[in-house]
Amino acid sequence: MTNRVLMAVVLLAAFVLNGWACTNFIVGKKASADGSVMVSYSADSYGMFGWLYHYPAAKHPDGAMRDIYDWDSGKYLGQIKEAKQTYNVVGNMNEYQVTIGETTFGGRPELVDTTGIMDYGSLIYVALQRSRTAKEAIKVMTDLVKEYGYYSSGESFSIADPNEAWIMEMIGKGPGIKGAVWVAVRIPDDCIAAHANQSRIHKFNLNDKDNCLYSPDVISFAREKGYFSGKNTDFSFADAYCPLDFSGLRFCEARVWSFYNMFSKSTGDAYLPYILGKSKEPMPLYIKADSKLSVRDIQRAMRDHYEGTPLDITKDMGAGAFETPYRLSPLTFKVDGVEYFNERPISTQQSAFSFVSQMRANLPDPVGGVLWFGLDDANMTVFTPVYCCTDRIPAPYAEGNGDCVTFSWDSAFWIYNWVADMIRPRYSLMIDDMRAVQNELESTFESAQAGIESAALKLYQEDPVKAKDFLTNYTDMTARTTVDRWKKLAEFLIVRYNDGARKLVKNGKIVAPATGNTAPLERPGYPEEFLKELVKATGDRYKSQVLK
Repeated sequence: MTNRVLMAVVLLAAFVLNGWACTNFIVGKKASADGSVMVSYSADSYGMFGWLYHYPAAKHPDGAMRDIYDWDSGKYLGQIKEAKQTYNVVGNMNEYQVTIGETTFGGRPELVDTTGIMDYGSLIYVALQRSRTAKEAIKVMTDLVKEYGYYSSGESFSIADPNEAWIMEMIGKGPGIKGAVWVAVRIPDDCIAAHANQSRIHKFNLNDKDNCLYSPDVISFAREKGYFSGKNTDFSFADAYCPLDFSGLRFCEARVWSFYNMFSKSTGDAYLPYILGKSKEPMPLYIKADSKLSVRDIQRAMRDHYEGTPLDITKDMGAGAFETPYRLSPLTFKVDGVEYFNERPISTQQSAFSFVSQMRANLPDPVGGVLWFGLDDANMTVFTPVYCCTDRIPAPYAEGNGDCVTFSWDSAFWIYNWVADMIRPRYSLMIDDMRAVQNELESTFESAQAGIESAALKLYQEDPVKAKDFLTNYTDMTARTTVDRWKKLAEFLIVRYNDGARKLVKNGKIVAPATGNTAPLERPGYPEEFLKELVKATGDRYKSQVLK
């Protein structure tokens, strides 16, 4: 028993050291500009290679079994009974537009059960293959952990379909104990919500079966373990199973606050003291935004680094000379025995992939479900449309095209990383060149969407298979075109910013010399504020002298 508890602690510590991964945003259908339900997800983990997952629809014989491997480590965990029918899944969306995302909150380490078979990643992708609605996915996931045990630490899941969105939080019961305690809360249609590696469900309505689901022992188990002793109506899932500490506040809740602050200034102002550790009143699970949100709004939100807020990381010495919004891990460090920390914003360099799912009830599933998908860091990727009916993964997004230790010129993941790693050291000098191409591509896809879907609808009425083929081909074309354009961007950047100088550009092209072999350029040097800090730190060391 002691060894199992120790293993759980080690697993939780590994999670913390890996950087408090992942962020999810949720938008209800009445909170969106076009009536869609939206869920975003950033899969953040150092060393993780990204591609677009695909599980084709299939029928399985009676008695068929399915092998389960831990999503993070690849460790074999055991077998479960296979469903007779499984649905097409592309990325984190299935053919019925059901989307599932997650963030790990860890919680109490003694509740990890390393004998369980269902890890959080397997729960997601098995549920997507077996569910036609969000509620059905919740039942599939909770039934699976009840039957086979839950392997992972505490998780928050975003579970949505074209009509509704839920947040479900789940944690195990300890070594050798099957099942999990959990609660799921429906996000009101006119609200937005977020979670980011800290449990966010506090009090919930025990009597509202339409909008709140929970395991029968979610409160009694907490009492049994000594986590809670009050009235049932005062029970907080988060307080019982994932007590807030500084890491959970500043590295996790702060990302939720930033999202709320973008779209509800009153909420941002009200809960800034909480994020700064000056108030203990937690943020609400969901809020109403000041205006209705679009897909592009959520894409931009996924690129946030606290710019323009008291947590902005682009203006201090850690940003370097060129105001980079990135910090190297680990999140905490010590100087002279005193511990300090780096901010952890929404967008981060260690992302494998990210997406914004768009689910629409007013359209047939093959047309209504779009996974706006990008590899690597959301800030420096391009979200391309992947329709949920797609049954052929674009080559740049496909598994086996490179891996975590093998570069491939045909892998979108490595091409995006190539460009991003060029830009980060000289961020303020180079970011506008990248942003221009990024905006051009994403605006093109946004403008084309209505026409593409109108054509698809006409084909759907004629023959659904034709519509599926059309959208699959469009998905493939946009992915390939975008990666090719990004390669050109990389070539442009290496030429323009060669050797720390900056060549001149006219009409989007680098200016060639009128004669000779030396391109016209400028030497931007370092910003004035950086030079002032340099002089302050070095005194007269670099002061020019007059020789006598």
